[in-house]
Amino acid sequence: MALEDQPSPGDAATPHGPRGEPPAAELSAELTRLLEELAPIGRARGGGYTRLAYTPVEADLRAWFAAQADARGLGVEEDRAGNLWAWWGGPPTPGAGPAAVATGSHLDSVTRGGAYDGPLGVLSAFLAVDVLRRRGLTPARPLAIVAFADEEGARFGVACTGSKVLAGLLAPERALALRDDDGVSLGEAWTASGRDPRTLAAEPSRLDGLAAFVELHVEQGRGLADLDAPVAVGSAIRPHGRWRFDLAGRADHAGTTRLEDRDDPMLTHARVVLSARQAAARCGAVATVARVVVDPGSVNAIPSRVATWLDARADDEAVVRAVVDEVAAVAGVTPTEESWAPRVDLDAALRERAAALVARRHGAAPVLATGAGHDAGILAAAGVPAAMLFVRNPTGVSHAPEEHAEPGDAAAGVAALADVLEELTGR
Repeated sequence: MALEDQPSPGDAATPHGPRGEPPAAELSAELTRLLEELAPIGRARGGGYTRLAYTPVEADLRAWFAAQADARGLGVEEDRAGNLWAWWGGPPTPGAGPAAVATGSHLDSVTRGGAYDGPLGVLSAFLAVDVLRRRGLTPARPLAIVAFADEEGARFGVACTGSKVLAGLLAPERALALRDDDGVSLGEAWTASGRDPRTLAAEPSRLDGLAAFVELHVEQGRGLADLDAPVAVGSAIRPHGRWRFDLAGRADHAGTTRLEDRDDPMLTHARVVLSARQAAARCGAVATVARVVVDPGSVNAIPSRVATWLDARADDEAVVRAVVDEVAAVAGVTPTEESWAPRVDLDAALRERAAALVARRHGAAPVLATGAGHDAGILAAAGVPAAMLFVRNPTGVSHAPEEHAEPGDAAAGVAALADVLEELTGR
């Protein structure tokens, strides 16, 4: 189903939104209340939030999701990849009835991350349902709110695990074998959380039953702050990947081993860091070395091994690969590709109609590509028509406590999301 095939709100709309819609101040207050509800969950010492997959903290987030759904009379289910779905109208029957529309994001975070990356999209989805009900909407097709599992990959190292397994882009056996820093596998974490790892599987029929997916997300850069606009529409997700460099050396004493006798892999690590920055600047990319594991990790010993992770992103896939190749040449080793996401163009028809709806409210609809990965990109790569809405982040900072969205901008995002969902679901 193409978005442009849906009727517009027509006479029900005003320049400021459909009749019956709650005032922006009311939406802002409700957004603030929901964020305050989530604030105690996973609060990290030193600031920010640590909400890792399949931990007691994440279980509390899932309980919050279920409570929000229950308060709205929405039925909740967990799919075979660990993602939560709250249904307005019930899940569609495969091969019968209209296909569903889904919206949402994720609830997990990076270590000491911000309050908005992920949760803003989930709570905005619940509030968009409230707005649609205030408008008197009865959806002509099922509508689901989704909380995808382990989107950040902060615990097990692979981002968008839940959506990738669901879409068949990550094999269950590989997912189950992923390990965290304590050596706990994802399969063991599933068992500890009361799940049966043998049930982890793709669900192609679930994605076949989706007419569209719309994800609202706080912007993870300065695009909207510089353009002075509250809401933007996503156009594409740039290609990106992560590579692990295993740098070998020889362990020895830090105080008695002469410099000329050392085989210190930390020196190679330093060259990797510098070459990544230089290659990225030369190629018009971004590259980051932010994870390092040193063995044995003693302050008075020369390491025997350093594992260094490189994150590289650019507008063009060939540019990303060129950066990695240049760093590999400096390191003198072949890196292990931990993950790779090719460029994903979001659905053009959805983008154009969403931009028109945003422009109707705000007079402008910036269209932005993003270098951040999202579950919307995974579903789009699997063939689901997908769109994204970005809410202004005045700090331009993400994956850190300074990440922010003003209540008024977030309320504008909810209203825009409700507009798009109204057109997608019909009356």
